[in-house]
Amino acid sequence: MFLHLYTAVVSRACTLKAGSDRGATAVEYGLLAALIAAVIVATVVTLGGKINSAFSTVSSHLP
Repeated sequence: MFLHLYTAVVSRACTLKAGSDRGATAVEYGLLAALIAAVIVATVVTLGGKINSAFSTVSSHLP
């Protein structure tokens, strides 16, 4: 009887651990996606004005 109970508890613990690993992986992928998005936004904000002025200069020199 105790062996059956022990087996059930260990089996349940392994199942819970496997599920928590998947959740941790999802969180890691979410953080990675957020970091990539932040880098893209920072790049656009930093270079946006320069690119806009370059297009304005080119368009003003066109006939």
